[in-house]
Amino acid sequence: MVLAAFGRLRVTGAVPDGPVILAANHISPVDPVVLMAACDAIGVAPRIMATAGVFRAPVLGTVIRRAGYLQVARGTASVTQALHDAIAAIAAGDPVLIYPEGRIGLDPGMWPERGKTGVARLAEATGVPVVPVAQWGAHEVAPYAAPKGAVRGLARSVVRRPQVSVHFGQPVPLAGVRSAREATDRVMDAIAAALLPLRAAEPDVPAWRDPTRPVDTSRAR
Repeated sequence: MVLAAFGRLRVTGAVPDGPVILAANHISPVDPVVLMAACDAIGVAPRIMATAGVFRAPVLGTVIRRAGYLQVARGTASVTQALHDAIAAIAAGDPVLIYPEGRIGLDPGMWPERGKTGVARLAEATGVPVVPVAQWGAHEVAPYAAPKGAVRGLARSVVRRPQVSVHFGQPVPLAGVRSAREATDRVMDAIAAALLPLRAAEPDVPAWRDPTRPVDTSRAR
């Protein structure tokens, strides 16, 4: 496993049988690698929703297309196609992994930002459980600005081998919600609650500060 060279993976929790929506916080460019390794550890093979720009990368684009990633063309008229593709994947029995924040979070404390409502609309359209997935430690493996500075960051990780923790929480209760916004807020609350034990020693701000990560409070929860 590639991740083993750069960090120590710790996975806790479980995922219900059958198709589910995995809703994860987004903290690092290497999140897809971390989450695929974590899912593999518990025997789950999700279709991951990823921004369209990644698909155009020379090597990585080919890899993720072959892995069955679902393309999200943000800021375009075709962005809704991603929702249809995710619905089709779930109908075929596949789990789908989504980052509700829609970007690597820029909250100063690295807590989950306010989520976009796509996760709620996907849950409403499919009726499958939404499992909150919290992760911590991936931000120490590669910098926010990767590929710029990635070699130095990965070399540092090879030496330090930081712990990368992933926890699969209990499905989020969405019965009785009145809007997509309320459902999304419940999901983000559940992700934050699952994240707290993973970073108990650094609850306010991360101990490792990435100098390339900007700060943006416009989406703070």
